[in-house]
Amino acid sequence: MRIHLDAVGGIAGDMFIAAVTDAFPHLREGMLAAVRAAGVPDRIDCRFEPHRDHALTGSRFIVNIPVDPAPHGIRRQPRPEHTHRNFADLRGHLLGSGLSSSVKTHVVGIFTVLATAEGKVHGVSPDDVSFHELGEWDSIADIVGAAFLIDALGADGWTVGTLPLGAGFVQTAHGRLPVPVPATAEILQGYAFADDGLLGERITPTGAAILRHLGARQSTGDRRPRVLRQIGYGFGTRVFPNLSNVLRVCAFEPAELGDDGDDGEGGEVAVLAFEVDDQTPEDLAIGLDRIRAFPGVLDVLQTPAFGKKGRLTAHIQVLAEPGATEGVIDACFLETTTIGLRHGLVRRRRLPRDLRVVQVGNHAIRVKVARRPDARTAKAEADDMQPLAGSDTRSRLRRAAEDAGLANQDEEPSA
Repeated sequence: MRIHLDAVGGIAGDMFIAAVTDAFPHLREGMLAAVRAAGVPDRIDCRFEPHRDHALTGSRFIVNIPVDPAPHGIRRQPRPEHTHRNFADLRGHLLGSGLSSSVKTHVVGIFTVLATAEGKVHGVSPDDVSFHELGEWDSIADIVGAAFLIDALGADGWTVGTLPLGAGFVQTAHGRLPVPVPATAEILQGYAFADDGLLGERITPTGAAILRHLGARQSTGDRRPRVLRQIGYGFGTRVFPNLSNVLRVCAFEPAELGDDGDDGEGGEVAVLAFEVDDQTPEDLAIGLDRIRAFPGVLDVLQTPAFGKKGRLTAHIQVLAEPGATEGVIDACFLETTTIGLRHGLVRRRRLPRDLRVVQVGNHAIRVKVARRPDARTAKAEADDMQPLAGSDTRSRLRRAAEDAGLANQDEEPSA
């Protein structure tokens, strides 16, 4: 699945969450559970609300931090304007939370982008960066929620259109700063912007960090046909004249062309292979997870082998889209200790398939239906079972979803 972001009004953490869950509403329950697992207190209200402006309908993600009323006759002290928390402490809190390891990787990754940019702007190390607005629970909820959704979708690539520049100034903990604020500008170096003449902050530091963590590309040169499967609209809080302050998410699947098994991807896949014998298993596992999340990577395989001098080594094979080869090579050298790899293109044959969303009770489940020479087979997406407790419960739901996927397929009129 390839996901494209249209920053019509801009990009912020809450807009990203609202847009993705508007396209994939079955992920909302698990995302809210992840926010609580990260330590966001129950007293803080996190919810989704439908929203409509003058042109479009979608949703908003709301995080409301209540202020307790002061006793009668007592003047309430004003709430501290900013919460200060350095990155090292925040990272320790998140790594010690109840989030899954893969979600933690994305959460820390997004915060690391922010800390690195803030550190460069203010001349301090990333660990010593003191988050102000970003240390508040609402910003933690935005980043944790975004990380959960990125992990749950497992998209093979993210793209984004031209970004709105914005103009004017915003008031921050560091005083009055120009738009885009320095951290956002630092993070998004290399991206293309356009000035549509509207004032205000259009891309927040959190939104910028999500884009950079995703490795979202603006131009892929990929003109292969794809099928638009899901669309979602996530609204921000600002109001612009004659423009929806919305982020649109479009999810695409590869188009199925012909009956010969060619799925429209040219029938080729890039194969990269290398060995690693001098990296700890723990660090190698982290590195391979990051390679798996790299745009264009289809799969990463690891098998034990014996290398020179009889040393036990890990043989790594990475499958990727041909157009992503150079970027994936760089990722392999960045995330592992290998100093050389082999790569090339091989032919492949894939069965025609269709991704369907079926409703089983209160659960929306994605089901992949493949057309084999003699029958159709269905497989439910394992990620959609993750919020459910109990192996038997998951097995029954999986079977029901796969039966429903095949039944819906059979009900379609023949061409």
